[in-house]
Amino acid sequence: MSIRSVFQESFIGHIIHSLSGRRWLKYPEENADFVLPSKYALRAKEASSTGASLSSAPRSNLDALRTDTVDSARTRFEDGELESQGQEVIIVDWYGPDDPENPQNWSLGKKCWLTFCIMLITTSVYIGSSIYAPAVPSAMEYFGVAQVPALLGISLFVLGYGIGPLFLSPITEVPKIGRTIPYIIPLALFAILQLPTALVTNFAGFCVLRFLSGFVSSPPLATGGASLFDIFRPEKFAYPMGLYDISAAAGPTLGPVVAAYAVYAKNWRWAFWELLWIAGFALLFLSCALPETSADNILYRRAIRLRRLTGNPNIKSQSEIDTAHLDFKAEILNAIVRPITMTFKEPIVLATDLYVGYVYALIYSYFESFPLVYEYGYGWSGANANLPYLAFIAGESFSVIGYVIWARLYWEPKFAETGGHPKPEASLPMGIPGGFFAPPTLFWFGWTAVRTHWISPVLASAVFGLGTSWMFMPFLTYLPLAYPKYAASALASNDFVRSLMGAGMPLAAAPLFHNLGIAWGNSLLGFIAILFVPVPWLLFAYGGKLRNKSPMALHDSDIEKMRQNSAA
Repeated sequence: MSIRSVFQESFIGHIIHSLSGRRWLKYPEENADFVLPSKYALRAKEASSTGASLSSAPRSNLDALRTDTVDSARTRFEDGELESQGQEVIIVDWYGPDDPENPQNWSLGKKCWLTFCIMLITTSVYIGSSIYAPAVPSAMEYFGVAQVPALLGISLFVLGYGIGPLFLSPITEVPKIGRTIPYIIPLALFAILQLPTALVTNFAGFCVLRFLSGFVSSPPLATGGASLFDIFRPEKFAYPMGLYDISAAAGPTLGPVVAAYAVYAKNWRWAFWELLWIAGFALLFLSCALPETSADNILYRRAIRLRRLTGNPNIKSQSEIDTAHLDFKAEILNAIVRPITMTFKEPIVLATDLYVGYVYALIYSYFESFPLVYEYGYGWSGANANLPYLAFIAGESFSVIGYVIWARLYWEPKFAETGGHPKPEASLPMGIPGGFFAPPTLFWFGWTAVRTHWISPVLASAVFGLGTSWMFMPFLTYLPLAYPKYAASALASNDFVRSLMGAGMPLAAAPLFHNLGIAWGNSLLGFIAILFVPVPWLLFAYGGKLRNKSPMALHDSDIEKMRQNSAA
């Protein structure tokens, strides 16, 4: 892994490159002795009803790029705003199959580094959802509100990061912007917002700040999977997604553990001082260490450099051609509308959203019973009563081992059997046994808590974490595979729906357990979980039919063409 290439593609690297007038952190095209690689094929898009394209003979020098015309064997591109020019467009592509700037060609070390960065930013903002949980009693006393209103500090944050991806995550699919900027700028706002949150003196202002914090924290929660899909080939995608799932689960699970001791020693404000430190560290580190992964953005900036170098305005990236009929505002609006449209018009997206949303609501409801069990049932001190949350993380960690074994023995062989292009539904079978874990573990926890030694409900929590992880992972892998072109929008839709379903659960679960008790409250959740057991199997069996009817999803005919091309 080249440290220079990572820093060059980081947020700070882009700023330094721009402010220096492109003298520092130069790209190859900005060096005077740059020679176009011989493997680079200049392609001209044919203006026909079929939208076919052809490739000319490779050129190894820049003279051909500096001319206003190209070989007569080329066809003309007469589409959109370029029609009046009557000039042929040279499409910028990778410098051959081994181009190191192609994220798919990054070294394993660089891919692991990117995975670590995505995990760090995800945990750093996700922890904000629950870091307030141990501060609720202190906040109730300070603001003079009852428990249910005080829990708005959790629900409004979750609601914010459910709505945020609808506006922030699709922007990462705009080639002119890429993924890095929508990660770093919202992270900076998230860190800044913790300062007034820690100092606020009225409850209404506190609620507004919590919602805004959730809103700006949302990009990594919905776009992290898309970033991993940028760099890992489909046959390897299950491995980083397993790690990403741990980071997503670790955030809300670690929140109460991280904040409890400071909150009980000081007051509720210390939860947000700690969150400021965590977010501030992540911001400083990732601003220099998180590289750009969007292939469209990398090629767009390469096209700009080649135009600047040659003076030829007809050098374009494919994304520029695809969006030539849109102005920048329309391009942004189109990206924002897309996840909302997909939520209601794409059956696969809606079905996946509702199922993952159910899992999300189940987890948040389940966690509400922990204080009642360990603090009031077993009589543990306030801070120590939050330690059993770590059992959930332990279960999640063990789930990754099983997921890796499944990916090695089932998922990767599928690629060999299908010429490298299995159907997206092949990623779902692991979710089927995952669904069977939730009901018995909820009954186990509910009927042994307080009645038996504390280790029993702790073990139940670990198994529950393992099962819910297997319920999450396959579906978060499935969406990018089914919608490869719109992965960020599909994941933003999923984050929106699951957050809506999870936002109300802290408000509903507290009365649930107070009225029904730990045993029957968790039993009710268990009975509901039984109803959802068939969902993964149904989507595995019939997802292909729904996908083939979608105008946005990958069709079986597309997969077959890719198989034929690979065979050829």
